[in-house]
Amino acid sequence: MARLLSVHAHPDDEASKGAPTVAKYVSEGHEAVLVCATGGEAGDVLNPAMNRPEIVENLPSVRADELERSVKIIGYRDLFWLGYRDSGMPDTEPNAHPENFANAEFDEAVGRLVRIIRQTRPHVLLTYADDQQGYQHPDHLRVHDISVIAFDRAADPAWYGHFDLEPWQPLKMYYSLWSRARMVAQHEAFLGLGLKSPFDERWFTRRSLDHRITTKVDIARWYSVRREALLAHETQVDPTADFWFGLPDDVAAEAYPFEDFILARSLVPSKLPEVDLFAGVSA
Repeated sequence: MARLLSVHAHPDDEASKGAPTVAKYVSEGHEAVLVCATGGEAGDVLNPAMNRPEIVENLPSVRADELERSVKIIGYRDLFWLGYRDSGMPDTEPNAHPENFANAEFDEAVGRLVRIIRQTRPHVLLTYADDQQGYQHPDHLRVHDISVIAFDRAADPAWYGHFDLEPWQPLKMYYSLWSRARMVAQHEAFLGLGLKSPFDERWFTRRSLDHRITTKVDIARWYSVRREALLAHETQVDPTADFWFGLPDDVAAEAYPFEDFILARSLVPSKLPEVDLFAGVSA
């Protein structure tokens, strides 16, 4: 049994990025832990059916409940909250809030993640890429920044000794991404069914990181977990949205049966390209 820790910014990110991969490893007997940095307080209600006063007024608690359901669907063993507020986008009111993630004291934020790493002792850490030109949300940028520092500090007894936890060194760190190849394959699948594709020109003018992909995990058997986990986030995901659900799961999985990752750090021998996040890891 090996252990995987995923770091995400908001409730629902864990469903849209890597859910089938995590479900695959859990089904194979490995353990997975989720860290969510914020409560998603600055998010809008994106599902018209859920845009009701009692939902809007209690959005943080509703989103927390949604995440709990998603965690069970995907198979995460534990959910840890970093405890920060959603930072919103630049030049918005939430972005100025002193308790938001982007405004948090950096070493303290790293320390909160280090504590979780030392508690859970993961072999593999999943986080966001260093290049996020396609979507520059402050919380996503900060997730990357604290993850790459925590990867090393978790093993360094000179940092955060007051936690009274043994240092722990993760062995590999990956960046998750939505590849250009995946978007092209799904775009062509829509057209092949005679459907209008939600992937318009904006998606294909974004900078591609496909040349940096090192690891392709076959998730065809677990593709439906993505749909179920997304639907758990009723406030954030419109079940009628073609972008998420326009293709039947079997068609989408056949069109592109992989999730893609960039191996950013490895302290074990790694022969590239890989098909397994735990390649080289001996639990």
